[in-house]
Amino acid sequence: MNSIESLTPRQIVEELDKYIIGQKDAKRNVAIALRNRIRRMMVKSEIQKDIVPNNILLIGSTGVGKTEIARRLAKIAQAPFTKVEASKFTEVGYVGRDVESMVRDLVEQSVHLVREVKKEEVKLKATDAVEEVILDILIPPVKSAGFTRQLSANPELENEPNSDADLNERTRDRFREKLRNGELDDRKIEINVKASSPVGIGMIGNGMIDDASMAGLQDMISGMMPKKTKKRKLSIAEARKVLLEEEMSKLIDHDEVKEEAIRLAENNGIIFIDEIDKIASKSGKNGGGPDVSREGVQRDLLPIVEGSAVNTKYGVVNTDHVLFIAAGAFHVSKPSDLIPELQGRFPIRVELQSLTQEDFSRILREPKNALTKQYQALFDSEQVALDFTDEAIEEIARLAFLINQEVENIGARRLHTVMSHLLNDFLFEVPDLIQPNSKIMVTKEMVLERLSALVKNRDLSQYIL
Repeated sequence: MNSIESLTPRQIVEELDKYIIGQKDAKRNVAIALRNRIRRMMVKSEIQKDIVPNNILLIGSTGVGKTEIARRLAKIAQAPFTKVEASKFTEVGYVGRDVESMVRDLVEQSVHLVREVKKEEVKLKATDAVEEVILDILIPPVKSAGFTRQLSANPELENEPNSDADLNERTRDRFREKLRNGELDDRKIEINVKASSPVGIGMIGNGMIDDASMAGLQDMISGMMPKKTKKRKLSIAEARKVLLEEEMSKLIDHDEVKEEAIRLAENNGIIFIDEIDKIASKSGKNGGGPDVSREGVQRDLLPIVEGSAVNTKYGVVNTDHVLFIAAGAFHVSKPSDLIPELQGRFPIRVELQSLTQEDFSRILREPKNALTKQYQALFDSEQVALDFTDEAIEEIARLAFLINQEVENIGARRLHTVMSHLLNDFLFEVPDLIQPNSKIMVTKEMVLERLSALVKNRDLSQYIL
């Protein structure tokens, strides 16, 4: 956490640059928003409670990096993150309380994050406990003085021990060493594991009970049910994983996890609301029709965004300091078509630029997870080397940009389609025809040969995702 607190806005932008090309304004604004949360936590006076985050509205067509910016920001901040499509709240069967499901999803993510941290803290202790459990199965401990020395004939024992307890302890030490060296990993043992007890109460309430109450009811009933165990025969390597999860769960204070998770969600949580333009009333239309439901969704979103208490199965969560990042293409509607109250809750508006041919070229080269690097990793798994010439990358970028202009602009996602069409034949032929230790060099001529005909024919079906 200390490393996150020391991140400056400039360093946050540098981290985002590793994965996202361009969009300088958007990166600067989200970096400032993240740093402001750290600054708020460092404020000691009473005013800390009144400092609310400046929510951000990202405006730009699909595939320019809106979602990726928000997701990467959450990873940098090690913050709980959830993404929701605003348009889903306009579907048939929508009810007002469904909007609160985004906060419940955020808390679930927060609980998962905190639990993982707590597991790491107790992992060493749990590993020792698992070792003892496995040893108890392999070499049962001496229970009384009348224990018979059945293992005394073991040829691995060099000196005859004085008692059954000594023999048992020495044998356990020898097996403990073998366990740690992985010599017994393939050996089968029988262990007792908790049996999952499905609780069939999904129909209770016939839709009149909300998600939080239903989850609480299920937890309560499953808590009342007797804990069942079942026997499973597993290799020691597999048994170690199963038992480790159980032991870590025993060592974790679950009430503490809930409290920390709620605190983390309230102060660090990020909710990304995509397709917010789909719930904006179209310009020039007045009343009636589907616009009414759209405005209703906006009014239901409003209390969540401006700060309210939401009941979850882990406790009540206040959304006053949750950072909301909304995004939309706004091709048909405009941000001003949102209701004024909701507009006011997204004071920072950033317009993302459409990607140029040069951007496409940089996207194929620079990011840590660039598509070219992903395909190289796939071929490398089959011991086949894949390489691209500079001219080939430039040509792929040019064709992707051209198709976006002529067909439909879907941004960087077009590169997936083009790269897939370019390399699918090779992927099909490995390893049958293209043997391991082969090398594939993608040249400009190959790109033109495989893709230019499709561009000329404008066969749209090839590019629909």
